[in-house]
Amino acid sequence: MIPAVAAVLAGTVLACFLAILPGLHIYNVMGLAALFLYSLHGGGLAAMPEVYIPFMLGLVTGWSILNTIPSVLLGAPDESAIFTVLPGQKYLMIGRGYEGTMMIGAGSLAGVFMLVFLVGPFAPKFLPVARYVFNPHMHWILWVVIAFILMTEWPKGGNRGPAGWSKFFDAWSTLGAGLFTFFLSGLLGFLLLYRPLVSVDDAFQNIMPAFVGLFAIPWCLINAISGTEVPKQYVCDTLNINGDLLLRSSIAGGIGGGFAAFFPVITGGIGGLLAGHATAQRDERVFMMSQGVSKVVYYTGALMLFFAPGLFLTRGGGALIIKGLYTPHTWADYYLALGSIALSGAVSFLLMSPLTKWTLKLIKVVDYRHISIFSLGIITALVFVITGWVGLFIMTVATGIGLIPVLFGSRRLNCLGVLLLPIACNMSGIGEPVAAFLGLLK
Repeated sequence: MIPAVAAVLAGTVLACFLAILPGLHIYNVMGLAALFLYSLHGGGLAAMPEVYIPFMLGLVTGWSILNTIPSVLLGAPDESAIFTVLPGQKYLMIGRGYEGTMMIGAGSLAGVFMLVFLVGPFAPKFLPVARYVFNPHMHWILWVVIAFILMTEWPKGGNRGPAGWSKFFDAWSTLGAGLFTFFLSGLLGFLLLYRPLVSVDDAFQNIMPAFVGLFAIPWCLINAISGTEVPKQYVCDTLNINGDLLLRSSIAGGIGGGFAAFFPVITGGIGGLLAGHATAQRDERVFMMSQGVSKVVYYTGALMLFFAPGLFLTRGGGALIIKGLYTPHTWADYYLALGSIALSGAVSFLLMSPLTKWTLKLIKVVDYRHISIFSLGIITALVFVITGWVGLFIMTVATGIGLIPVLFGSRRLNCLGVLLLPIACNMSGIGEPVAAFLGLLK
């Protein structure tokens, strides 16, 4: 018991430092840790599962809560984008970054409570039945989600000026960029799936360089060249949260994160988009708190479902990495996972306020652009260590695709075509014909 508790706390504390770096994803660190464990004794594992599994759970749970800090405080938009960015960045630009961060953190704590006390006791009984019912329909559900993502990328321009082709192209510039990003990233996904470039030894990290290039590198680059100055920040004593806000955000975030954790390929961002439209929440506070709920339910909930007896559902990169190390068998594994999530979630939330205050002090002394450059170096080094020069090449190509929505103002969610398109085609039985048409089959 004591080694497991110590491992959870160690993973949570490490997540504190990793979460502060913008763009650094916890799955990259987990992949590096898995490589280290694989290397022990010629592929055998020297560490006991009851030690490294709680450590991994602490890493994911802590990061899913604490990475809110850089997403709000280290992603300052320029003045032209202030009315199109997420509410967290709006709070930052009016001096209320601490309040915005803690509101999302409150939603994250609600997500931990839902997983441990509301979903956890019933998941092993009801979710295997749900999986049996939904399995034959996964392919068309995935296509419906893809259609919804593309349909909701609505034209954002074309509201001014005389009617004509110029107004038409202005209206469709962002929409066209979004569609182009989706299909271009989908082609990259087909290439990585049918012609994997990463060595066999690192095959479980085949998609990692692409994800880093699509999402992490563009964020770091934009932050590094941003000309925005972060205004003076104020630390509030209380949060403007009541029971109604907490309930509505928990429902919206729980639906989105749960959908993403249960269905294949669906990520927390997609789940949050679907839940936001389904529940029609307009309050910015509800939106921010629901994102905290959704993020924890997606990342941590996917791991919890992997340990659920009778289900052992493998969803998300974290579950895939742990599956290569250990396969859960008993209820004891499940209870260990629930306890690790509860402990890490509580400790992470307690650490959020002092870490947020420390980050606010840090950005007064160190320019957030320099922090982004430092993070960019760490991310690039991780990709090279894990996947070598080939991984860096994939990352560079993916970065070019990931910059398209940033430069043209479309939704970055379209970059998930790298997974959605090839897997939807495979689940529908048309993956190989499409790959053959693209010349990817030997």
